[in-house]
Amino acid sequence: MDIAVKPLDPADEKAVEQAYQITEAALAADVPDFPPVGRQRFLAELRHPWPGNAHERALATIDGVAAGYVVIELPQLDNLDNAEVDLMVHPEYRRRGVGRALYEYAKDVVRGLGRKRLMGMSVETLPGGVARDEAGGGFATAMGAKGALSDVRRRLDVTKVDEADLDRQLAAAWERAAGYSLIQWRGATPEEIIDDIAYLDGRLTADAPMGELEWEVEKIDADRLRAMDAVVMARGRRRYHSAVRHDESGKVVAFTTIDLPGTVDWHAFQQITIVEPAHRGHRLGTVVKLENFRYARVHEPGLRAIDTWNAAVNDHMISINEAMGFRPVDGWQNWQHDL
Repeated sequence: MDIAVKPLDPADEKAVEQAYQITEAALAADVPDFPPVGRQRFLAELRHPWPGNAHERALATIDGVAAGYVVIELPQLDNLDNAEVDLMVHPEYRRRGVGRALYEYAKDVVRGLGRKRLMGMSVETLPGGVARDEAGGGFATAMGAKGALSDVRRRLDVTKVDEADLDRQLAAAWERAAGYSLIQWRGATPEEIIDDIAYLDGRLTADAPMGELEWEVEKIDADRLRAMDAVVMARGRRRYHSAVRHDESGKVVAFTTIDLPGTVDWHAFQQITIVEPAHRGHRLGTVVKLENFRYARVHEPGLRAIDTWNAAVNDHMISINEAMGFRPVDGWQNWQHDL
């Protein structure tokens, strides 16, 4: 059995298609309740990289047959000692050394660039929850990585939300939020608030629980945010945003985002929710999340499920999500390998 790993050339249509097929097969096996990535989304992410990141990609073959795929993400503006690895092996070729070959390749690339850490994620079963194949966690441990932060994915079944209860929650939250005004938008960030949104976006890695992950605060400014918005649109993603402005200061002090990847209309991701520390205690997190949920549904009538991740210790945000109706599905371990 001959295992070979070679860099993937984005111009090589055959290799790209093989990588796509591996990605879909691995996702369907590991997280079957996720929607498929879709060829359009896969190609868009390949052609429109995330701003501030470089990528290395490689394909693994067994006796000439494509069996595994790895993406190495390399931050360029911050976290210059780190690299993120997304490694996939086709279910038909697992436990034959493909994953190890791809991981060794990734280590060589990262070490060659002078970086010190590899990071990645794997799914795991929650107590009493949906069964998941935990081979990814065993593999990470075998490779020398250590669990650094435990996340939990929760899903909101949009078809079963208690509308009257959400209305009551929102009304109660607004009673605590006197002196704040709602702002909503789709697509690119409005220029009149872009500096405030960039500041809040940059706070996320400072404020969210990070466990033992050695991940420094990301440097987000208006130019980087404009570039991010451009990539989101180029990839065909649809994003809905709600924020609140502090009337006295005129500053935007909280915002949240719901993101539809654009491949299917029934599934979305609940992304960032952040409140500036000086303005906490006014239920602004609840306000923006519930208002944004309403906003997205107006424009996305086919929406049936929303997934979100929280650090297992993030009790405050979890309480908001669970009050909305989000329920635990599975665990996600963040791994860190110090090279």
